[in-house]
Amino acid sequence: MKLFSFPNRVNERAARVVAGAVVVALTTAYFTRQPALVAAVAAGFAARVAWGPRFSLLARGAMAAASRLWPVKPVAGAPKRFAQGIGAALTLTATGLSALGHANLAWWLVGTVVVFASLEAAIGFCAGCFVYAQLQRVGAVGADACVDCVPARTRD
Repeated sequence: MKLFSFPNRVNERAARVVAGAVVVALTTAYFTRQPALVAAVAAGFAARVAWGPRFSLLARGAMAAASRLWPVKPVAGAPKRFAQGIGAALTLTATGLSALGHANLAWWLVGTVVVFASLEAAIGFCAGCFVYAQLQRVGAVGADACVDCVPARTRD
């Protein structure tokens, strides 16, 4: 197993649990005005992008809880990693902006993450996965990056 690897398949329901926890953490950070909590969420996103669930207590807990509550629903890992990367970029940027005294812009970015994580948690719509699919459709992401993501008619 490579150190910087991400699973080819992930449990979509565990991803939704992680998204729900992100919503709770970032909403708490907003209402308590705790940018350190945003930084912790950013670190979690970065860990999941780099190593998948291996070093993320949140992801490992979500995997355990989701598998006990619902049947596993495997989905392609690459789009989920891309989505985690967007979350990492936004929360890391928010952390930096907050440290530089631009709290309003930082909280706006946090709100953006909350909206999209809420969509993932509540109805299973992964905006990052949607963007990934569009990038793959126009050729910006190679078909070999996620074979599961390429429609069957274009694989042959």
